[in-house]
Amino acid sequence: MKEIEKAIRGEVLTKEEIVTLLSITDKNEMEELFAAARQVREKTFGKKIFMYGFVYFSTWCRNNCNFCYYRKSNNIERYRKDPKEVVELAVRLAESGVHLLDLTMGEDPTYHKENFASVLKIAEDIKKETGLPVMLSPGVISDELIDSFAELGVEWFALYQETHNREIFKNLRINQDYDERMHAKLYAKEKGILIEEGLLAGIGENYEDIAESILEMKKIGASQVRVMSFIPQKGSPMESVHTPGRELELKIIALLRLVHPKALIPASLDVDGIEGLQCRIDSGSNVVTSIIPPLTGLAGVAQNSMDVDEGGRTVQEVSAILREMGMEPATALDYRTYIDQLFAENGK
Repeated sequence: MKEIEKAIRGEVLTKEEIVTLLSITDKNEMEELFAAARQVREKTFGKKIFMYGFVYFSTWCRNNCNFCYYRKSNNIERYRKDPKEVVELAVRLAESGVHLLDLTMGEDPTYHKENFASVLKIAEDIKKETGLPVMLSPGVISDELIDSFAELGVEWFALYQETHNREIFKNLRINQDYDERMHAKLYAKEKGILIEEGLLAGIGENYEDIAESILEMKKIGASQVRVMSFIPQKGSPMESVHTPGRELELKIIALLRLVHPKALIPASLDVDGIEGLQCRIDSGSNVVTSIIPPLTGLAGVAQNSMDVDEGGRTVQEVSAILREMGMEPATALDYRTYIDQLFAENGK
């Protein structure tokens, strides 16, 4: 296809061309798209795949997002891990061989009341104990708090719009401000922190909305871009909405790779568990996210317990699959070297 050939040459696809590729249904054309994404990925990353440890340390949240299991009005069991335990879990993940520690939480009212003192201390201790890069996913926080995390040397700030269609955003993130959320990540980038942006597939968007998101991610300079398929959550207003066919997520991954050739693009274990890893890597991903130690009481996001306690989300299991695919688990030095390049390109 001429659109695919254009992307392989390194030319930026237009919104209309992205929509054309999202519309593919023919299996041969889809494989052409995925093969192109793998080719573009290999130019920058070779066969190396990065791995992220995931520590979801508080499932309390002040928000009432329509798509989320952990929305504040959902009557579910929740936890808030003790800071010492969070650090111990991070050290355990570091010792297992992950390349980054993703510290995720709901927008916990307790942390907001204490001005994130506990979270700042957790991030500081983890960086000292492990020496690994840290990604923070705290939700919307003030510029002053972002300054504090930047001063600690936190490398990544993850904050997803989920969609760049303002009407859909309004229906997803109840009583939240689109521009406030966007400002937080752009301010973090201004302070020298790498940013991750993401979208959710299957929430009422059309191909034009998806194409707009892919291009908006490029416009804001996100260094890591991701997509996850919507999974209906018990107790949420969107409980009866069906999860989309995975072909949509895989096509979006491939298009993210073609439009963002040097970006880090996750293959999340949170959607389909370890069984969903290979198809996402084959579509152009180069990061495996949501690696969780078994038997730790930690939860995932979209599928909060899938493959967790069974040990299906470990470095060992992921590495075995990658090697069977002819891919190579990267090293911590590989990862640090690459993000140092990203910092240099961003002027840090």
